[in-house]
Amino acid sequence: MTGCTTALKIAGGAAVAALLLALPAVAQDTITPEAAEAVVGGEAALQTQFILNSFLMLFGGILVFWMAAGFAMLEAGFVRTKNVSMQLLKNITMYSLACLAYYLIGYALMYPGEGWMISGILGAVGIAVLEPVGLAAEAADLTYATVSSDFFFQVMFCATAASIVSGTVAERIKLLPFLVFVAVLTAFIYPIQASWKWGGGFLDQMGFLDFAGSTVVHSVGGWAALAGAIVLGARRGKYNADGSVHAIPGSNMPLAVLGMFILWMGWYGFNGASQLAMGTVGDIADVGRVMANTNAGAIGGALAAAALSAALYKKVDLTFVINGALAGLVSVTAEPLTPGLGTATLIGAVGGVIVVLSVPLLDRLKIDDVVGAIPVHLFAGIWGTIAVVLTNPDANIGAQLLAILSVGAFVFIISLVLWIILKAAMGLRPSEEDEDLGLDVTEVGVEAYPEFK
Repeated sequence: MTGCTTALKIAGGAAVAALLLALPAVAQDTITPEAAEAVVGGEAALQTQFILNSFLMLFGGILVFWMAAGFAMLEAGFVRTKNVSMQLLKNITMYSLACLAYYLIGYALMYPGEGWMISGILGAVGIAVLEPVGLAAEAADLTYATVSSDFFFQVMFCATAASIVSGTVAERIKLLPFLVFVAVLTAFIYPIQASWKWGGGFLDQMGFLDFAGSTVVHSVGGWAALAGAIVLGARRGKYNADGSVHAIPGSNMPLAVLGMFILWMGWYGFNGASQLAMGTVGDIADVGRVMANTNAGAIGGALAAAALSAALYKKVDLTFVINGALAGLVSVTAEPLTPGLGTATLIGAVGGVIVVLSVPLLDRLKIDDVVGAIPVHLFAGIWGTIAVVLTNPDANIGAQLLAILSVGAFVFIISLVLWIILKAAMGLRPSEEDEDLGLDVTEVGVEAYPEFK
C-alpha cells in the first residue's frame, strides 16, 4: 500500500483539466493560453487530483467490502451443512464489530501522524474523525485524499484480516469468545503492527515494502488463525487414534467457488486501489498494471494447484484449486506493480504449490484448518513478502525478513495468549453434544438447510 506512510505525491490531473478547458466556454468567452496554463497547473489541477484519488479509494473500498461476501460464501461452502448458518452469522457480526473497533481505537493507532506514544512502535489513542459536512476546497489538504475515503478504504482491510480467522476455527468455536477475539484483533493487534509500515513506523523507516498487505493484512490473519487452531484443537473425528486423517468434506462446492470468484473480484480493489492515486497518466496506468498482475497471480496459483494435485493424487482436487487461486492472489499482493505479467503468474504459481504441499503438513501436525486459510494467507503471505525482492530494486531481503519475523512474533504471541485467556475465562468450544448436533441449532437457532435434516 505504497503512499500510506507519507503524504501522496502531488499529482497533476492536467489531462483532465485540459479536457475540461477544451469544452465550449460559458457565454462563448475565449480562454487565453496564459489563463489555460494557470488553471491546468494550479488549484483546479490539485482539486482534480484530490477528487480522483478520493474516488479511487472509495471505489476500491466498495470492492474490498464485497470480499466480505466472498469469505462468507467460501466458508459456507467449506463447512458442513449443520454449521452453515453459524459461519454466516460470524461473518456478519465479525465485519460489523471490526468496523466499530477500528473506528473507536484502531484507526488512530494505525495512523498516529505526529502523535506516537512510543515513536515508530505504538501510535495514538483516539477515535476516527471525518471532515466536516460540505468540506470547502480551501480547507482541504489537496495533496492526498479525503479523510473519509481513506478511513473507508482502510477499515475494509482491517475487517479482511479478521475474516481470515473465521474459516480456520470454524465448526468448533462458540460465537461470543470468537467475537471478543475479533474485537481485540481489530482494535489493537492489527492496527499496531500495520502502523509499523503504513503508519510510518520502524519497519517503514527500515525500508520494508508491502504494497497491499501480504504481511500487514494476510499473514496477520494467518498468524492469529494458527494460534486459534492450536489452542482450540481439531474438530471431533478429524484425526483418528492411529494418526490417520478423516476427511470432512464441505457442504456446498458451488458456494465455495462463488466465494472464490467474489474474493478474486474484490482483490482488484484490494490491490488496485492501494496505488492510492489516479490523478496522472502514470498513476492510472499503474492502477491498471496492478490489476492485471493481480489477475495473473490468481491464474498462476489456480493452474499450479490443479497440475500439482493431479500429479500427486491422480485427480484434480477442487478445494486445492480454489485455495490455489487465493494463494496466488495473496502471493502477488506484496508487490503487484513491478512484476511483468509472466513474473506475476509465476509468483502466484508458487503460492498454489505452497497450498498443495502445506495442507497435508498441517494434517500431520494435527492442526485443523477448515478452509485452508493458514496455507493461503500465512504461508503464501510469507512467500509473497519475500518475492518482492525479485522484482522491486528498492527492496532488500533483510528488511523483508525482519518484517515477517517482527509481525509474526507480535501477532502470534499476543493471539496465543488471548486465545488461552478466553479459553480459561469463557470457554472456546461448545459441548461435544452441541458440536455433534451442529452450531446452527445450538448457537444460532436458524438452520441453513432445514429441509435436509
